[in-house]
Amino acid sequence: MRKLLLAGTALLSALATPVLASDAEPGLPPTADVTAALDAHPSVQAARARTCAARAEARALARGSHEITFTGSYINRSVDREGSFDEFDGQLLRPFRLPGKARLDKEIGRYGVTAAENRAEDARHQAATLLAESWWNWLGAAAEARVDKQAVANYERLLEAVRRRVAVRDAAQLDADQAEAALGTARVAAQQSEGREALARARLATQFPTLPLDDAAPDVPRPDLPPEGIEALGRKVIEHSHEIAAAEAGAGRADASASRIHADKIADPSFGVRMFSERGGAERGAGVLFSMPLGGGHRSALADQADAEAGAARSEAMAVRFAVKEMAETDMTEARFRYAAWQRARDGLNAQVAALAKLREGHKAGEIDLSDELFGERQVHDAFRTEAAARIDAMRAITRLRIDSHAIWIGDPND
Repeated sequence: MRKLLLAGTALLSALATPVLASDAEPGLPPTADVTAALDAHPSVQAARARTCAARAEARALARGSHEITFTGSYINRSVDREGSFDEFDGQLLRPFRLPGKARLDKEIGRYGVTAAENRAEDARHQAATLLAESWWNWLGAAAEARVDKQAVANYERLLEAVRRRVAVRDAAQLDADQAEAALGTARVAAQQSEGREALARARLATQFPTLPLDDAAPDVPRPDLPPEGIEALGRKVIEHSHEIAAAEAGAGRADASASRIHADKIADPSFGVRMFSERGGAERGAGVLFSMPLGGGHRSALADQADAEAGAARSEAMAVRFAVKEMAETDMTEARFRYAAWQRARDGLNAQVAALAKLREGHKAGEIDLSDELFGERQVHDAFRTEAAARIDAMRAITRLRIDSHAIWIGDPND
């Protein structure tokens, strides 16, 4: 019985010991490995490609779509009693942006690049959130598997001790049957938790194939509240939000586009030159060309549409700000109550271990029935699982808060 108590105490001590990753981030993979995994994720690469597309679009808008058009023709004319004549004409025509339109086009391009860059950073943020969630799922399943494996070992030792007592007629066969039934239940739980661990690892490896993973998951460290303070990190969630920046840039682009379409109510004029030769060169000439579309109801309707879309973009940007503020409040609240719940689970585990020690001593002295000790074993097993789950939830919540505030993995926390 003393061996059983020592085994449980050793497991409790192991679960309480913080485990530091190589870059001093407790329980998390090395930052260099995470950076490489995020860079290789398809969603991040796609967002970066869209940023390159936005920069190219900005260059195109700055240059404008107004290009020189050349038109030419050649005719061989035959006139009765006069003969045939070679005739040709050619003209060059180019539209010109009216004052102010080039500035608006450049502004639209700049807003587009800003929005794309922030969406790319937000895509990296979402990938980091997915990695952290998958990572803690794996470590959580592995922690439960270790608890269940230790429970199997405890029940095996208990069954062996009961069988020795049955052999010397110090216990009934019923006691051995009860111990064996408890062992069978523990083995089923261990098998299921091992399967969940393998599944969580497979999902993590599939989503982030470049992230190095050991065969065995590292231990889950003891949670610690961020040294920066939860309130400070909560403010940074809003201050460093690329989602808000992208939405505001999109609203700015919509406003600039609406102004550009209003400016297009007066169409851009085109200027050019024309040269011609007729009757075999007997008639020659050159002139200046001018053309300008006269706008009507269609351009006014497009301007009204752009105004409405700009208003919608501004409202959407405000909704995004509300959503990010809600996320910040949620992150702070969850970090607080998950940490407090882990502390309560920890206290409960200590109490259960102390109670089990008394039950074991009582059963050894013949004062406690085996059924009572088995009940205590189950309670301690459940307490270990509860503590492990609470520890994972606390670490998950703290990690999410630190990622959302750009304290780790993404962006520059001082930017």
